Amino acid sequence: MNEHYFFPPAKAYPLNRCLFLLKSDPAFVARYAADREAAMEEAGLDAETREALRAFERDRLIALGAHPYLVFMAGLRLRMESQPASFEYF
Repeated sequence: MNEHYFFPPAKAYPLNRCLFLLKSDPAFVARYAADREAAMEEAGLDAETREALRAFERDRLIALGAHPYLVFMAGLRLRMESQPASFEYF
């Protein structure tokens, strides 16, 4: 096993799916921006995960089983949505 990579636990699937959608799905990002609580409910996140995602606490999300790449990319996409003039489209 590679000591620098971990396989996310199965229980973290809803969190990783939510982060993937935030990274990749403009419609989900729009729903998240309009009503974050409803989007997190739609994603099936538990209370502890919702709290970590609300604050977007990177280390806590990873401790809950989030894949670091998805945390990074979802955070970037959310910053791009909230501060569009600060980023070039990529």
